[in-house]
Amino acid sequence: MGVLAVTPPLCVKLRILHMVPLPTNTGVSPASENSAEKANRPGDAPAPEVFGEDPQQLLQEYTKLRDRFLHTTNALTSAAHDLKTPLAILNGYVELLRSEKLGGLNDRQREILGDMHANGARLQSFIQDFLTYTSLETGELQLHYEPGDMNVCLSEICRLWSQRFQDKGQALYFLGNDKLTEFSFDYAKVQRVVSNLLENASKYTPAGGTIWLHAEPHMWDRRATSKAGVGEERRRQNSPVANSVKVSVADTGPGIPAECQIEIFDDFFRLPRNSSKTDGMGLGLAIARRLITTMGGKIWVESEPSAGSKFSFVIPLKPVSKPASKGKR
Repeated sequence: MGVLAVTPPLCVKLRILHMVPLPTNTGVSPASENSAEKANRPGDAPAPEVFGEDPQQLLQEYTKLRDRFLHTTNALTSAAHDLKTPLAILNGYVELLRSEKLGGLNDRQREILGDMHANGARLQSFIQDFLTYTSLETGELQLHYEPGDMNVCLSEICRLWSQRFQDKGQALYFLGNDKLTEFSFDYAKVQRVVSNLLENASKYTPAGGTIWLHAEPHMWDRRATSKAGVGEERRRQNSPVANSVKVSVADTGPGIPAECQIEIFDDFFRLPRNSSKTDGMGLGLAIARRLITTMGGKIWVESEPSAGSKFSFVIPLKPVSKPASKGKR
């Protein structure tokens, strides 16, 4: 396999039921109060019941919350689907104008249409992220396994991303691995995970930086996994037979503090120092984690501040018989 390189141009959850404290009056002992006086005293609210005292009531409350969550999620999903059509129409008109088939454009007009196109693509990406997230959250996402070549899968992703990296003055390198053999995996979802990792790397790597994409056969010792889907890499040293494929995306960005290396995969999480400087809803890595976990694999990050980051995931060579979970840790 050859090297695909982009040379930079000049420039660049269990929901927590909060316990409500019982209202008390300073200086008055609750035990000394008469119950009739309590009932007649204005302004007092009924004391909230502790759900944990009644398992049946706890189950009812959980069911209510779950139903409300599913109803809200379905409503938002429907709204996101409704947004896709008018957005696609607007993007189509922008593309038509940019093609100058309806007349010539001056430089300022081209610049404005370029900004419109970029923001339309961003909005389209947000909508797709949300739809993927909700389908994972509700357990509706289906896996489609077919025999495929991981080298080809990753090469396609590199071609799709090459222009964006070039525009940002970043270099992207991918070297195909001849040791990888054909196996059954969900081609589209693996590409989605790698795209999310490349987008994350591009977002935080400065102009002039480098991103590497790499894949290799891997011996994954599941017994060493402390948490499903996320954890530190462990390798069975004495066995030469691979049972999975490991894919890594490394960058020369600012790195990730150790205290954030687990929760960075949580839903809607964004690094505090970058929360106001980057695009997105904080779902890219959460979606990657859920997809990999659903495929029976795991994902993790190795990073040190000012030393870049390396995101890796493994997926088994043999497809899982059923999803491990909805992606929750």
